[in-house]
Amino acid sequence: MRCLKAVTLVLVLLPTLAFAQKKAKKPAIPAAIDQARSVYVEAADGEEFNSNLPLGDRMAIADLRDALREWGRYTFTAEREKADLVFVVRKGRSTSAGARGGIGDGNDPITQPNSQGPLGQQGQRGMQNPSQQYPGQAQQSGPGFGAGGEDGFEDDVLNVCQLKPDGKLSTPLWSRSFAHGLDAPRLLLFAQFKDAVEKAYPITPPSTPAKP
Repeated sequence: MRCLKAVTLVLVLLPTLAFAQKKAKKPAIPAAIDQARSVYVEAADGEEFNSNLPLGDRMAIADLRDALREWGRYTFTAEREKADLVFVVRKGRSTSAGARGGIGDGNDPITQPNSQGPLGQQGQRGMQNPSQQYPGQAQQSGPGFGAGGEDGFEDDVLNVCQLKPDGKLSTPLWSRSFAHGLDAPRLLLFAQFKDAVEKAYPITPPSTPAKP
């Protein structure tokens, strides 16, 4: 009799526990990303027409902007202050001797993301040291790390942020980094973001009214 009562109690509590666990789980994609309408793209070291911006970052901005326009979920704005979301890119760079860097170990980078946001507070435009702008970014380990020649390679980074009233960027709502993740034409970092958003917030096509 006691065994039967215990089984009955477990069966009664299971739905409650499952509901509480589901409620406690935070969404992978914040609602602000779904609610956004306008977007802007810049680099961690500055905006597209900054004369000091590396060519790789300029190309990443242009490639990502084209991909966003092709996607069609958001409207691109040329006025940063009017953007609901700001996409911040940073292309990986070769590192000099003794600096930290890394070369992939042969694993598919899209299945081996090195870090996941938020990456910490950042947002001062034109910062010259990306490693300070992303203090929480995880460091990759494996072949190519530590001292050595110019064979290291920092990962590409994509952050999706909002603008604060003071014009600085918020903590990233979404963030990923891995080697060559912003290389065209695949733009694997953007592909990851797009897939995650479409999975979390699928767009339902308008229903066709029934014919009389």
